[in-house]
Amino acid sequence: MSTRTLISPAQLARPRGKVLYWTVFTLVVGGFTLTFLGPLYWLISSGFKDAQEVIRTPPTLVPETFEPGNYQQAWDVMDLAELLGNTLYYAFGALAFQLVLDVAAAYSLSKLRPMFGKAILGMMLATLMIPATVLVVPQYLTVLDVPIVERNLLNTPWAIWLPSVTNAFNIFLLKRFFDSIPQELLDAASMDGASPMRILWSIVLPVSRPILGVVSIFAVVGVWKDFLWPLLTLPDPAKQTLNVGIYSLSNGVPVNVLIAALTIASLPTLLIFLIFQRNIMSGLTAGGLKG
Repeated sequence: MSTRTLISPAQLARPRGKVLYWTVFTLVVGGFTLTFLGPLYWLISSGFKDAQEVIRTPPTLVPETFEPGNYQQAWDVMDLAELLGNTLYYAFGALAFQLVLDVAAAYSLSKLRPMFGKAILGMMLATLMIPATVLVVPQYLTVLDVPIVERNLLNTPWAIWLPSVTNAFNIFLLKRFFDSIPQELLDAASMDGASPMRILWSIVLPVSRPILGVVSIFAVVGVWKDFLWPLLTLPDPAKQTLNVGIYSLSNGVPVNVLIAALTIASLPTLLIFLIFQRNIMSGLTAGGLKG
């Protein structure tokens, strides 16, 4: 059976059809490229301009005044080194908690199958339908005075780490991957005397590297790009994240230096995506074992 396409091979073989096809293809790809890369180019190029050129109307496409010292000034004046260290600490702490607790939750729901497991999974997925802004107030009141232990978690890493653990989307991704692991493989290990914890450590985790990579990237990027929650829970300037710190120091800084700081803040996550984009796609599409 031939594959159905928008344009038939016969029409594509004609000179007129070939010209029309490649014209439309070039326009569509070029339009999407400009849409996605245009703001990024403006951000990076504006960091090299002086303050007057940045606010000029209409804006200049190529910087007329090339000032690379803006990036060094942004690094020193806004103390980006400390803010970057804080953000890395929060991000990789959240990653560690998510890998331990989310993997345990997904493994339990997928392979151990506890009582009311489907109901628990359904309620967890239902939380994805709730807008994140609706949960800000109850979450803030919780970290302000944690029930039972009666502790105030403001200005502590726990205010960032604990809410990030309750990630229903990551648990669903992990469970979906664990479901694709053949049960016969786990039964064979169980017959050899392996405990559920040993099966998880020696069999499930080694074959789950693609999805673990995806969850890791989501965890780091989620903390890195978050703004509202760190703004509420980390009022101490010495403990703020990169985004909140730049916002707090933006009033007395020239606009070109501020844009340079924003460029520096966006580079780590951009590099993570460019380096691990294949891992992201392979992890999201992985649905079984080969061999």
